Amino acid sequence: QVQLVESGGGLGQPGGSLRLSCAASGFTFRRYDMSWYRQVPGKERELVAHISATSLRTRYADSVKGRLTISRDNAKNTVYLEMNSLKVEGAAVYYCRADEPPYGATYWGPGTQVTVPS
Repeated sequence: QVQLVESGGGLGQPGGSLRLSCAASGFTFRRYDMSWYRQVPGKERELVAHISATSLRTRYADSVKGRLTISRDNAKNTVYLEMNSLKVEGAAVYYCRADEPPYGATYWGPGTQVTVPS
């Protein structure tokens, strides 16, 4: 059974840091590209950060470049999102996504809420 379980969300402070984790099981994690998305009510889910299966390639939304870092540990079947210099507009539900390249299966986690009060 495929599972992606996000953790590490919660209440952050403007300028502060949070670290999100996504633990994967039920598929061959090391073969999958991994991404973090976020969504706020009334808006489409947007890509925040992406990392290739081998960690050789990463890409970020322009709005988070220099503040968020995606990484993965294939031995632990886990992908991370280090969030620094938190902004109020970064408050959202953050979702973990797995994609089997080039056109294989896609899996989503249930999401974890990040709150950054103004």
